[in-house]
Amino acid sequence: MNPNISQTVTKDEIEGLMETIRNLYQADDVPWVIGYSGGKDSTATLQLVWLALQSLPAEKLSKAVHIIHTDTMVESPVVERWAEKSLDKMRQTANERGLPFAIHRLTPAPDQTFWVNLLGRGYPFPRKKYRWCTDRMKIRPVNDFIKGRISEYGEIILVLGTRKSESSRRARTMAHYEKKRIRELLSPNPSLMNELVFSPISEWGNDDVWLFLMQYKNPWGYSNNELLTLYRGATADNECPLMVEKDLPSCGKSRFGCWVCTMVSEDKSMQAMINNDVEKQWLGPLLMFRNEIGNEEADLSRRSFRKMNGSLQGDERKLHHGPYKKEVREEWLKKLLELQLVVRQLAPEEYSDLELISLNELQQIRRIWVFEKHEFDDAVPRIYRSVTGEDFSDDTWITPSSLGNEEWELLRDICTEISPDEELSFELAYSLLDIEARSQSLNQRKDIFRHLEAAVRKNCYSNEEDATRFYLARRERAEHADLQIAERSLDEFEGGEE
Repeated sequence: MNPNISQTVTKDEIEGLMETIRNLYQADDVPWVIGYSGGKDSTATLQLVWLALQSLPAEKLSKAVHIIHTDTMVESPVVERWAEKSLDKMRQTANERGLPFAIHRLTPAPDQTFWVNLLGRGYPFPRKKYRWCTDRMKIRPVNDFIKGRISEYGEIILVLGTRKSESSRRARTMAHYEKKRIRELLSPNPSLMNELVFSPISEWGNDDVWLFLMQYKNPWGYSNNELLTLYRGATADNECPLMVEKDLPSCGKSRFGCWVCTMVSEDKSMQAMINNDVEKQWLGPLLMFRNEIGNEEADLSRRSFRKMNGSLQGDERKLHHGPYKKEVREEWLKKLLELQLVVRQLAPEEYSDLELISLNELQQIRRIWVFEKHEFDDAVPRIYRSVTGEDFSDDTWITPSSLGNEEWELLRDICTEISPDEELSFELAYSLLDIEARSQSLNQRKDIFRHLEAAVRKNCYSNEEDATRFYLARRERAEHADLQIAERSLDEFEGGEE
């Protein structure tokens, strides 16, 4: 299918598809799970299923249909607010009409959110060769939910709004699994056992989706015209024609995702919203912060020359950098909290409670900095207070040792005075001191020498130049040793041949 050619789905085809959905629903007792993002394709898919099932008598609505929405916690605020309102209307309407729809909002595990990984652990911003975000923030929450339903029911049917015309790669993938169907219309999921996939709009084109959404009233009572307006505002020319002639531009090719997404060079959808709608210009500061995080040219200088565990990795010329440095993580957290205050003031009233980072995430970051990175100055409460003017709330916090910011400042001054040219002397000192202090306070000495040795190995370099010389020399020795082994093996082999 050529994605540039509009399809023309007819009313009879839509009614026939609804009948197919009803028959498939009644064919067995396997529960359904429908993925809903708030975008046009997932809305059209859910609307099809909803319209089909609401015409069935109550006694035939015998099994649950779970509607799952994955909130990565860094979704575009405009799109996420739209989705939240839609889910509320779905829940209300399903309850009033006795429909079998159960609404679920899924989020990443508390220690696996975007900010906990970027600001807490210091993970470099996501990129094509290091795409750590999708699995943690989208795939795992969905898989955990589905595994729970599979363990409960033995099998589930996942209903998705995937379409072949979205991309040639998507078309090839869908065609591949269609050949492996074990039931009519149901394809196996390559990643999960006992999960079958049903894609009712797989053959639809872009305009088919919009024609359906405009011609059929939204059954849970939320206007599809607002969705159309959302997509129109996210296009460069602010136009969204509903045409079926192949030479005219198609509506809604914008892709909505995380406002911090660095997998693309620029967020054209958010930029278009800002340009097209004066009421969405409050998104500007978010876009600027996203661009700062995703600045590839500045990134190496913001990151440690060591990997997370302190090891050195690289190629024949240089080291490959690891997590973000302490000062970078702290500066970004401060800017994020300031940004949260700014957008609450600039945005319309409905966004006055907008949360760019949650209290739980701040608590997780605090624990990582203090317990895993030995940063006993405990910067999170200090940063939070400096921005908000309020004390940081964390009822579960237990101070790991008697060390605090006063000891931190004193130790830094001493290290700077004694070893002004040793870049890692302070990190080595505070790591060793924290390991020792925590072991004393907990009366647990087990493995302390292993932890102390690891800290020494991680911080035994004067600076990046010193570490690079050490790494390249070690690499050269290893290559020389490998060459000697290869030559010796060749000599032994040739000797054996004689």
